[in-house]
Amino acid sequence: MERILITGGASGIGAACAKRAREDGYEPIVIDRVGGDIQADLSDPEATAQAIEKALSGGSITRLVNNVGVVRPATLEEQTFADLDATVQLNLRCAMQCAQALLPGMKAAGFGRIVNIASRAALGKELRTAYAATKAGLVGMAKTWALELGPHGITANAIGPGPIRTELFERANPPGDPRTQAIIDAVPVRRVGEPEDIAHAASYLLDARSGFITGQVLYVCGGMTVGSASL
Repeated sequence: MERILITGGASGIGAACAKRAREDGYEPIVIDRVGGDIQADLSDPEATAQAIEKALSGGSITRLVNNVGVVRPATLEEQTFADLDATVQLNLRCAMQCAQALLPGMKAAGFGRIVNIASRAALGKELRTAYAATKAGLVGMAKTWALELGPHGITANAIGPGPIRTELFERANPPGDPRTQAIIDAVPVRRVGEPEDIAHAASYLLDARSGFITGQVLYVCGGMTVGSASL
């Protein structure tokens, strides 16, 4: 059974991706701080390396979902360098480290699928200086990897979720807060997304039949990006 490595897959979007992977006939290998198949603090490069080594002990893995992330809401004046460092380590460095580790196996197989879970916030969002910067970085990484890895049969894409009903979202956007309601009111389909909406998109991009799609950003946002994202 083919395996998929999913970071931060014990809850929320990652857990939905793992569930969908099983339904699609794959074996998901989840690395998370609490829960999952392998427990590790992915904000620590050494712990990440050990977790990936353990995951690869069962053989190469040719599909990767870089999902783990952290958001530290703050205005520009209040955003600290510690916030920035923490988001870079978990949202960006971990994704790059996982991709590098799995790359030899992908190249040997002449096949690979990388999906970075970015965010609509990459287009800009109040109180998200560090978060938006790192999610935009995941988009840039996917596009760069697409150019470099295409000749090896490896695709790299990003998904830009809009507001998705997860613990992370609700911590940053408390229910009942006027700003939270404003977000919901701005969604053309008039609802918050569910983790399964993102898992469905990831399933599509991870499929072997999606080999002609690479370097793209798929916004799963209920239409919120219409009129704001470039063609």
